[in-house]
Amino acid sequence: MSPTNEPSSSPARPRPRPAALSRRGLLVGSAVVAGAQALNIRTAHAEPVHQDPFKLGVASGDPLPDGVVLWTRLVADPYDAASMGTRPVRVEWEVATDERFRKVVRRGTETAVAAHAHSVHADVRGLAPGRDYWYRFRTGRQIGPAARTRTAPAPHSRPRGLRIGLVNCQDWQNGYWPAYTALAEEDLDVVVHVGDYIYEYDPSSVYADRLHTAPQTSGLDQLVTLADYRARHAQYKTDPALQAAHAAFPWIVTWDDHEVENNYAGVVDEIDDNGARHQDPAAFARQRSAGYQAYYEHMPLRRRFVNGSSDYRLYRRFDFGDLLRLNVLDTRQYRTDQPGGFFSDFGTVAAGLGNTDGTLTGATQEKWLRQGLSRSPTRWNVIAQQVMMSQIRFPNFLDPTHPLPPIANLDQWDGYDPARARFLRFLRDAQVANPVVLAGDIHSSWFSDLRIDRDDLDSDPVAVEFTATSVSSDFPIAFDAPLKAYNPILNPHVRYFDGSRRGYLRLNVDRQQLTTDARTVDSIAVRQSPVSTTASWAVAAGEPGLTAV
Repeated sequence: MSPTNEPSSSPARPRPRPAALSRRGLLVGSAVVAGAQALNIRTAHAEPVHQDPFKLGVASGDPLPDGVVLWTRLVADPYDAASMGTRPVRVEWEVATDERFRKVVRRGTETAVAAHAHSVHADVRGLAPGRDYWYRFRTGRQIGPAARTRTAPAPHSRPRGLRIGLVNCQDWQNGYWPAYTALAEEDLDVVVHVGDYIYEYDPSSVYADRLHTAPQTSGLDQLVTLADYRARHAQYKTDPALQAAHAAFPWIVTWDDHEVENNYAGVVDEIDDNGARHQDPAAFARQRSAGYQAYYEHMPLRRRFVNGSSDYRLYRRFDFGDLLRLNVLDTRQYRTDQPGGFFSDFGTVAAGLGNTDGTLTGATQEKWLRQGLSRSPTRWNVIAQQVMMSQIRFPNFLDPTHPLPPIANLDQWDGYDPARARFLRFLRDAQVANPVVLAGDIHSSWFSDLRIDRDDLDSDPVAVEFTATSVSSDFPIAFDAPLKAYNPILNPHVRYFDGSRRGYLRLNVDRQQLTTDARTVDSIAVRQSPVSTTASWAVAAGEPGLTAV
């Protein structure tokens, strides 16, 4: 990793799937190894832990050609970080080339401390590029579940293919996560999560076993303290489907708004907050610090969080050989406030068009992104970020009796139109090779051509965008049919839309094209539900624009 936390990564394809080993089985089958003698790690001086501390599972992330971050968090009571006490705990890890750990290639020790909720972030190096590994943790006689990860391909190598899962928006209270059960059974190189890993709302659900943890101050419909955020993250991590998906692949994560609070911008509170819910920038910065710290404590992130800080650099990039560069953005921490002061940040199109000083990325991140794209050596250049870049006009559902003129979601790039136009012009003028934008946030699938002038359908797109539906978060079904009817009129650049299904996207990248499959489940009202491919669209290298497959 470079000093500026800009990793380079890459896996090779195709790779054989290990015989008789399902990805989900890593967690629910052979995941827990019985007996201390099965784990060949020295245990002298380990702190005593007398019950299973691995109730939140394990994860890996931020893969490099020679390494990966391994994560776990030790808990006694998952919902009370103080229950682990204040003493540091020694945690040992090992990495093997086989699922039975007969060929251990790396091992080491980390110290889990109370200041970081006894979380572990082991930055393992010295691994071979482009291959699968298995890993596990141990403290005392307690052994954690075994899981699989994968390193990136070697720098300057020529991978034939890459498979990426794209996920976002997993509201615990809105339903179960059969999408993660299905994702864990895919054959992927890496999973990218573009935000809304948790939701901050008060307990309220039709499912008796899906009520949110109670925050220290109820009635605000938001989290405030570090203890609040830790308990909520821990609750989400207890889900077996999510644990299985983490145990199957390395993840590359970034946050959106709900990891702190809905629709926040920088240190500006949500526009709809008033009374006890409203916070000035100083108070909100403290809340943001708590949210950021808890996020770090529960994610496989390489860069250490400084406790008490309201800042954390999350934007970074990964190279997968010469095939694909992945630029991961943070469009929350550095953005200016949404324009216009409209309720729920839905307002006039003109407000976004006139936001000449607005930014989603901040100047420093924008410069970093441009440099990374203009100097990229890869065939595909992917920008993974949170909110739709595509120029979308919504029928006015705030006043259904007068659906036109249309309105815009000013929390998306539509609220920052000059910044978007500047970026799209840059992609064109710099001749960035095969740019692809990934997004989430809106709980529905949108596949779009990106043009500098959205209405000039005779011009070539400068990029394409794939926006993933949610894992479980709600999209009002009443909006699905009207959008399908209005999109050909209001948004002809949108090639595919579906607001009726939950799931994830599966990207299959080779040297000729990038194909994206919408993988959706039948229902989120049950834990197990069939998954199917409900749409497939592709973009050919050197030929911007989407084509149905």
